Amino acid sequence: MRNPTQCMQKTIISLCLLLSGCGQQVPAWNGGNLVIIVPETEQGAKAELERELAQLFAVHLDARLEAVTMPQDQVLTALHGNQAHFAVVSLRREFIASALHFSPVYQSVRELVVCNRNRSPPKKLADLHRRKLAVVPGSTQEEALREAKNKLPSLQWQIRRGYSMAELLAEVAKGKFDCAIANELQLADARNYHPNLIAALDIAPPSRLAWGFPGNADPALLRQAQIFFTRIQLDGTLYRLMERYYGHHNRLHKMDAAAFITGIRTILPRYRRLFEEAASVTGEDWRLLAALAYQESQWNPLAISHTNVRGMMMLTEDTAGRMGLKNRFDARGSILAGAKYLALLKKQMPARIPEPDRTWLALAAYNQGYGHLEDARILADRAGMNPDSWSDVKKWMPRLNQPRYYKTLKRGYARGGEAVILVESIRNYYDMLKRLEPEQTSIAAESASSRLTERTQRLLR
Repeated sequence: MRNPTQCMQKTIISLCLLLSGCGQQVPAWNGGNLVIIVPETEQGAKAELERELAQLFAVHLDARLEAVTMPQDQVLTALHGNQAHFAVVSLRREFIASALHFSPVYQSVRELVVCNRNRSPPKKLADLHRRKLAVVPGSTQEEALREAKNKLPSLQWQIRRGYSMAELLAEVAKGKFDCAIANELQLADARNYHPNLIAALDIAPPSRLAWGFPGNADPALLRQAQIFFTRIQLDGTLYRLMERYYGHHNRLHKMDAAAFITGIRTILPRYRRLFEEAASVTGEDWRLLAALAYQESQWNPLAISHTNVRGMMMLTEDTAGRMGLKNRFDARGSILAGAKYLALLKKQMPARIPEPDRTWLALAAYNQGYGHLEDARILADRAGMNPDSWSDVKKWMPRLNQPRYYKTLKRGYARGGEAVILVESIRNYYDMLKRLEPEQTSIAAESASSRLTERTQRLLR
């Protein structure tokens, strides 16, 4: 666990270096440098989203971003002290009765009492009396708890300083606490790894999240924030970012299933023979390859990500080169190269690893790289778990973004949680394809469309 005193010291040092001496206010933002407080990386998808928003805003201003990280419980003090132009860490706009200014609200999330289902979860606020309750300090969840205390003065909780929300919810899952306060997105992410977590009740009204600015912030900077958020909402950028970082939380609900099945009927027939060809070359099930491609690009051969992976199978330039692919936008070439790369990853693994774990582990490596998969397997082995079992390894993949783990590993930091989401999503898509497309000789697209109509209606009832 991180030492809070050391964290504070590092924060002060970082700020002093940026501001050329403690006690000074930040320079004017329109001078080219933008000093922004950003979340610590171990906060997961939340941190990744907010850091990317900060980068986009710096580009919007044609400014150079100077990022300062600090625990959330220090952010308000730093803003009041004019130690940054603003903070992109999530702040619960309704609660903070201070002289701060705020950006437009960019996200609204429910604040929940999250409990271990084996501990007789509370049904109403009064049931929290005498429960062992925990929260991350300085978070919107702690603010929501303070609001709830106005209704239930006897409400008590423990502050887990130095913990990420993922770590706190893991302790609830293990039974170390009865409940914790988390938002709906944090719970959805945690339930990928801890299915015994449940949302017992809402602790307060939803948090409307926004960036925080000092009370004496330049009005021109506040206007630019307004313009920026209006633009990214209108052009769909904000929606796409939310989908990238949080879209998996609702995967394969009815609307997700509907979109996938519509794609099977309208898009897949154009590419099915290419998946079958790749399957005949590599020995993989064409439906698995199709599920992988859908997860990666929604069967769009011209797809491009913010990290410059491209094409139907979303390959990096290096991987495409290794597989002999020159044009990543060529659908046939991308599918063949992606299939060969997946087969190569499976071949690299120890022969003792059985199916289907071999395939699920290879898919995780497809997303994060073979080296990062090996690091996660090392963590599982250190914990006395089975490094050849996907169900064990996936519990450790998300910890590749936590310093106390990745600093002990050869390949360092990785967004391992993304690999878990990718694999679990592909497994769901693959299962659906196996139900809707039993193994048989390829059929014409017209026949496929008519045959799927009745199945689509049945699945969505």
